[in-house]
Amino acid sequence: MIKVLLSGCCGKMGNAIINLVEECDDIEIIAGVDAIERPLSFPVFKSFTEVTMAPDVIIDFSNVEALEKLLEFAVAKRVPALIATTGFNDEQISKIKSASNTVPVFFTANMSLGVNVLCSLAKRAATILGSDFDIEIVERHHNRKLDAPSGTAIMLANAVNSVFEDTYSYEYDRHSKRRMRPKNEIGIHSVRGGTIVGEHEIIFAGHEEVITLSHSAQSKGVFASGAIAAARFLYGAKPGLYDMNDIIGKE
Repeated sequence: MIKVLLSGCCGKMGNAIINLVEECDDIEIIAGVDAIERPLSFPVFKSFTEVTMAPDVIIDFSNVEALEKLLEFAVAKRVPALIATTGFNDEQISKIKSASNTVPVFFTANMSLGVNVLCSLAKRAATILGSDFDIEIVERHHNRKLDAPSGTAIMLANAVNSVFEDTYSYEYDRHSKRRMRPKNEIGIHSVRGGTIVGEHEIIFAGHEEVITLSHSAQSKGVFASGAIAAARFLYGAKPGLYDMNDIIGKE
């Protein structure tokens, strides 16, 4: 039985993880960490410093402020960590990478298998189409999402940009510039409204033709399923930095 410490257990993604784990016979949540107090079927602590249990894996869907204590706990206790929170700055990402030298760390902007397949398709399309097509990314999320653009939009842009050896710049605010669109940029646009779970669209606009690749999440369950698969992957893994490509490669 894989024992999970769930960070962000009182949030919407935490609830989705709890519901899915109830259907699993090889995983159990032994404790949670969350600043919000809410009665659950397992103990909930306000900080990692208060946790007394010995988990096998940490699943984190919390917020950027929790990262430092999470990594300290993971490294000190030698516990693999799945970090699915978004909005980290470069310094925080550097700390995540540093922790992966000591413990297995699964770090991704999106836990959906479908989104990660979309990422691979976008790279393939960019390789074939080359610089003759302009590239725009549109992401849509619910009105309570804090960061913009989404971590997934950045992940998709980075994947496409890698095809061009990271020579493209990202444009987030085109309305403030009066100029023609340069070839070597990727436009990234954010929409926030209602209860949209998550939608991502990559537009390749060429001469008299447009190719669109898209993914739409219908519920948070798709991210919960990916998290459970990642937790199973991390259990017994060696120290290192992993992402969904490691899961896809094992399918």
